[in-house]
Amino acid sequence: MNRNTDDRQMVYLGALACHVPDHREDVSALCDENPGWNAETIVRKTGIRRRALARPEETAADLGYFAAERLFASGAIERPAIDGLIFNSHSPDYWMPATACLLQHRLGLPTTCAALDLALGCSGFTYSLWLAKSLVESGARRNVLVISAETFSRFCDRSDLSTVTLFGDGAGAALVTREPSGALARIGGTVLGTDGAGAEHLIVKGGAARSATQAGGEGESSRPRVWMNGPEVFSFTIATVRNCLQELVAREEIRWDEVRHFLLHQASGFMLDKLRTQLGLTEQQCPIDMEDVGNTANASLPILIDRLRRRGRFRSGDHMVLAGFGVGLSWAMTHLEWLENGESVPERE
Repeated sequence: MNRNTDDRQMVYLGALACHVPDHREDVSALCDENPGWNAETIVRKTGIRRRALARPEETAADLGYFAAERLFASGAIERPAIDGLIFNSHSPDYWMPATACLLQHRLGLPTTCAALDLALGCSGFTYSLWLAKSLVESGARRNVLVISAETFSRFCDRSDLSTVTLFGDGAGAALVTREPSGALARIGGTVLGTDGAGAEHLIVKGGAARSATQAGGEGESSRPRVWMNGPEVFSFTIATVRNCLQELVAREEIRWDEVRHFLLHQASGFMLDKLRTQLGLTEQQCPIDMEDVGNTANASLPILIDRLRRRGRFRSGDHMVLAGFGVGLSWAMTHLEWLENGESVPERE
C-alpha cells in the first residue's frame, strides 16, 4: 500500500475476533511430571507461565468456529455476504473433506461461498491475509472470512522440554473486505518467502501419508508428534525477519520510524527479545504477550492484535507490520494502516 494507491483499490481488515480456551496448564504441572525441570528457568526463557489448552473434545475447527461466531456477533457483517472462507490450520478435522467445507455449513454461510483449507503454521495468518486480499483485489471475491486456528498442544510429547513448554491452543477470525465503512485497518503489501530445505527443523511426521509408506510406519511411531530443532529455527528467524521487514517498509514507501507497531509471531520470549535487540525496538513498539496463552502458532498474531486493540493501544493512522514466520520454513510480513480510533474495551477471548 504505497502512498499513491487509489482508494478504490484498497482492501480492508473489516473485523477481527479471537477465541482462547479457558483451560490453562501451568508450567509447574509439567515440572511435577519431569523431575529436573525448573519452572522459573522455563518461564524466563520462554516467556510462558501458562498455556491455553483446548478441551479433549474440541478441535481446531471448534476454536475457529467460536472465533468466527464472535466476529458475526459484533455486527460487522451478515453471513449471506460472505463469499469466501479460508481455514488455516495443521489440525484438520478429517483427511477429507476440507475443514473449511464443514465450517461453511456449520457457520450458516451461503453455498455460493468458496471454501478452502490452507496448511501453514506460524506464517499462516499473514499468508491467509495475503491470499484473501488478492482474491478481493482481483474482484473474484468481495468478503473473505479468514480463520486461523490451531491445537499444537496435541502434537507435543509431555517429556519434550523444547515443545511442550511452548505450544498452546487458540483461534482468530478476520474479515477481509472491499467495504471501508467501519473497517479496522487498510491492508497493505506483503513480503513472502519459503525455504523448504529447512522443513525438517520444525515438523510433525507421524500420522500422514509419508510416514504410512515407510517401514515401521504403524503404531506409536506413527502418532503425530512435533519435533523442533530450536537452534536452527532460531538461526532462520534471526537471518530472515529483519531483512524482510526492511524490504516491506521500503516497498510500502514508509520510513522505519513511521512504523508504530511491530507485531511479531509470538514464538518465545527468548526469540522475541533477540529480535527486539536486532531491530532496535522498545517493548512498547514490539510487545510480547504470551505468558498466559503460550505460542498459539498461526493464531498468535490475531490474538495479539485483538488483545492490544482491546487495551486501546492503536490509533487511527498508525502504521504496523505483522510478521509471521516458522513452519515450512516460511514467512509472510504484512503492512496495515490502522483506521479505528483506539478505545479500551473489555477483554473477551
